[in-house]
Amino acid sequence: MGARVNTAIWMESSQRWRIDVQKDGVRRSFYSSKPGRNGQREANRKADAWLDDGIQDQRMKVGAAYLKFLEGKQQTTSRSNWTPMMSRWKNHISSVIARKQISALTEQDLQEVLNRAYARSKLSRKTLVCLRADLCSFMKYCRKARLTTLFPESLTIPTAAARGERTVLQPQDFVVLFNSDRTMYYGKVVQDDMIHAYRLAVLTGLRPGELRGLRWQDVKKDRLELHRSTNCYNEITDGKNQNARRCVELSDLARMELEAQRRESGKVTGDMLVFDIPTAKRFELHLARYCKYNNIPVCTPYELRHTFVSIAKVLPAGLVKSLVGHSQDMDTFGVYSHELDGDAQQQANALNAIFSRLLAHG
Repeated sequence: MGARVNTAIWMESSQRWRIDVQKDGVRRSFYSSKPGRNGQREANRKADAWLDDGIQDQRMKVGAAYLKFLEGKQQTTSRSNWTPMMSRWKNHISSVIARKQISALTEQDLQEVLNRAYARSKLSRKTLVCLRADLCSFMKYCRKARLTTLFPESLTIPTAAARGERTVLQPQDFVVLFNSDRTMYYGKVVQDDMIHAYRLAVLTGLRPGELRGLRWQDVKKDRLELHRSTNCYNEITDGKNQNARRCVELSDLARMELEAQRRESGKVTGDMLVFDIPTAKRFELHLARYCKYNNIPVCTPYELRHTFVSIAKVLPAGLVKSLVGHSQDMDTFGVYSHELDGDAQQQANALNAIFSRLLAHG
């Protein structure tokens, strides 16, 4: 028996759609010469019809299967990943499709989840994208478990869904950040003990969790080797995804900030944390307090990462992707290319020029 976990692809040489599937050790190919998505769906339907008798449980409800799906996520991913998935299931998915039989589930049922979530809660586009990803991941789980052959191919985000607004530091704010290390603490003006973390975030585009997880042993002469992150639950993980494990070439300013942090930290050892940031919330509150005292827009630690991308947008998109740890299908600038030899030094040289120009104009 087998269930479809793939979809038809367009064969340019033969000008038709083709999908290869396997059941009981027998492999078959199905085709359609119709152009566009209609042809892809036709080829998929032919494959589904042949595989249909491979479905193991025609009566299983979505609710039961989804809880097993989430249980697997709890066992294999971090809490910061599966907790939001559990919340989206309870708040937006369960009430729509939990009682339906998986074998009777249609792509329109899944689309209805997205449509209702937007209509009732006016969710942001980013949240709806996460919700769609949950549904697609669940359906892949069901196909592997031979509970269905449904392959949702065209789930869409409601066009009216708003994109979340982000606050990024403007050039004049960037100059303030690198000229003031003062903040207000219990009515007294003091040095902000997280100032070098703010600056490094803007200079490298590190995620807040990557800053919190950074150890001195990860800091090499001219680069950072990133292979861990500390999430909002203080769990140490391998990073958001495989692209998060990367090397970041350091600009001159970034090296200076790390050296300043090393001097102010006193005696340090390889396994010590670079920054003493006990919780994600504390980091956010300290940054907000710093911004207010220095009269710059209040932003979040993650928005410092957005600031970096905004500053570095003059670089080729492929270079920025490797710097910030985006996957090849992440639309950082809408363009992706493979990293070439010499790109790391090109990143450092270009960023040196950008940051120096900003400070010179200040």
